Amino acid sequence: MVDTDEVMGTSAAVRDYFGEHYDAVSRFHARLRDEGEVRGLIGPREVDRLWERHILNSAAVVPFLASAGSVADIGSGAGLPGIVIAILRPDAQVHLIEPMERRTTWLEEVVADLGLANVVVKRGRAEEYDGALEVDAVTSRAVAALSKLARISLPLVRSGGELVILKGRNVEQEIEPARKILRKLTVGEPEILEGRTIDGVESTTVLRVRRK
Repeated sequence: MVDTDEVMGTSAAVRDYFGEHYDAVSRFHARLRDEGEVRGLIGPREVDRLWERHILNSAAVVPFLASAGSVADIGSGAGLPGIVIAILRPDAQVHLIEPMERRTTWLEEVVADLGLANVVVKRGRAEEYDGALEVDAVTSRAVAALSKLARISLPLVRSGGELVILKGRNVEQEIEPARKILRKLTVGEPEILEGRTIDGVESTTVLRVRRK
């Protein structure tokens, strides 16, 4: 039986997309494949589609963080998208914020293994860093509805910075319920953007709001 995930991961398209960072991304993928399910980081059905569903999906947010010198990944979990961002943006300081000890242990191991000098792993909830951490951009993936994400994430975003999150196709439905908290935290109009990576892989929905 053909391992479609392995075929994709070794394809010229993926190698070209990640370029000089391919080896590091591939090592991260291998660790997720070998340890992710056992360590409770990904579900059993995710192992066979890591490249498309997780690695490339996470990478799709990186172009929207091009001007960010510092990024915080809220609820980093397995390091998606935080580790991928850190690999692709070695010039940016990346903070991985995760409350669960077993996950921060994993993140610290991966950071050490890949030699990511631009990463800081922080154990705790985003709310605990309000007033203690300020970054150019906060991101997250599959963490919570926009109303909650805005409340816990935007206090970490500097004035003029952005909340840039990976969401599902129905993200537009989350905007209206979040209006009150968005107004309170003085942000601009939410933008729904399309994050693309390689041909044949479904694009990723990205929501971006800028703090005034």
